[in-house]
Formats: sequence, structure tokens, C-alpha cells
Amino acid sequence: MPHQTPPALAARLREIFAARDRADMQPTIEAFLGVLAEHPEEPEVLYEVGGAYDTAGEEETAAGYYERAMASGLSGDALRRCLLQYGSTLRNLGRLDESVEVLERARRGFPDSDSLKVWHATSLHEAGRHDAAVAILLELIADRVPSEELARYEPALRGNAAFLAGRDARS
Repeated sequence: MPHQTPPALAARLREIFAARDRADMQPTIEAFLGVLAEHPEEPEVLYEVGGAYDTAGEEETAAGYYERAMASGLSGDALRRCLLQYGSTLRNLGRLDESVEVLERARRGFPDSDSLKVWHATSLHEAGRHDAAVAILLELIADRVPSEELARYEPALRGNAAFLAGRDARS
């Protein structure tokens, strides 16, 4: 059974997150570290500490907390968010192959996540796999952008996405 964060602890984490100031993350980091001292193996607390460091621009530190959160049994939507942020952090650290792999794994686990598709495309683009990146974005546009004008061209969008994805697979 997936790990469940106790409701009172989840509420406390949401409260700290809601009070954060992206321009000054130190108080948020300190607040999350205080909770971590009380709950050292709680997956969602580890994830939130990582996210706070990530927002502060301390990607190396963030990556370690994301890894610990996942190893501690993070699950559900918190796992989806963690995988997205971890993949993005790996990209920012120049670990492009790892970033793409993490985001591909995340997409297999959460195939309906639009945010994972966008960050996967971003990492693919950064890794020089432009065709694959554009293919994902064209599919996302065809799936999610409600527009009469685009609806007329939906088959072409999907056809171009398939062509680009196939060309990426062959290269």
C-alpha cells in the first residue's frame, strides 16, 4: 500500500509552502528542516525540503533530498511532482541523459500528466533531441488546446508529431 502522509503533517507542509517567498527561500528551508528534524524519514517532508532548496537555486542539495524522498517511499501525486522537479534539476545540473530517463519513467507512471510532458520536452530539447521535444509538444497541443482553428489541422498536428517522433527514434 502506498505511503500516506499523516493529515496533520500534510496540512503543516501546505501551510509552510503557502507562506514561502520565492525571493527569500531561507525561512522556508529552515521551516521544512525543522519539520524534517521531527520526521527524518517522512517522504513528503524530504520532498518539500528538496523543493525549497531547488527554488533557492541549490540544485545539488535539492537532488539529494529528492532521491531520499523517492527511496523512502514517496507515492501518488507527490511522487509525480518530485519526479518532475528532480528531472528538471538534473537538466539544470547538466545531467541530461539522467534527466530524460527520469522524465520518461515519470511519464510511464503518470501518462496523463501534461506538466511531465512539457518538462520531458524541455529536457529532450536541451539534450539535442529537438524532433522528439517538438513531437511531444505537438501532441499536447492537439490534445489540450481548444481552438476551432487548430481543430481543422489536428490530423496534421498528429501526423507531424508522429513523423518527428519516428525521425528521433531512427537517429
